[in-house]
Amino acid sequence: MAGDLPEYYFRIRENGAVVFRIDAENRQRRVDMEQIATANIRNGEVKPQGDRKLSAAEVKLIKAWITERIEVLARRDVDDILRTVDHLNLTTQWVQTKATDAQVETVADALLLAMHDLRSVLVRRKADVAMQAAAASDGMAEGAG
Repeated sequence: MAGDLPEYYFRIRENGAVVFRIDAENRQRRVDMEQIATANIRNGEVKPQGDRKLSAAEVKLIKAWITERIEVLARRDVDDILRTVDHLNLTTQWVQTKATDAQVETVADALLLAMHDLRSVLVRRKADVAMQAAAASDGMAEGAG
């Protein structure tokens, strides 16, 4: 089993991870996990545990993990939203084909408010992007003239 273990283990927590060095090559042949640092994905901060000094290689490894973790979470966010789109479509089908009047009455106001809020935010964000694109396009045109 020792040959299969990574040298470092990242215990995920809400804002990052606790980083452990794995030692499976000891006399007792048990797996020891020594906490060496904490990693914060919100600010990219790496804090050594106690008085420990991290090597440049360890800092580089932890920073790479932070970058990868941020990318994984971003992909999950998009996937969650796409699942929400699927769920909205299933909800539409349910309301149209299966829901009783009482069930529709139970969910209608909450759904309508949530969808109105979402629509408002989406329209505003799309308008902001269009304005930024137009401003960038104008800036390029002025620079060419």
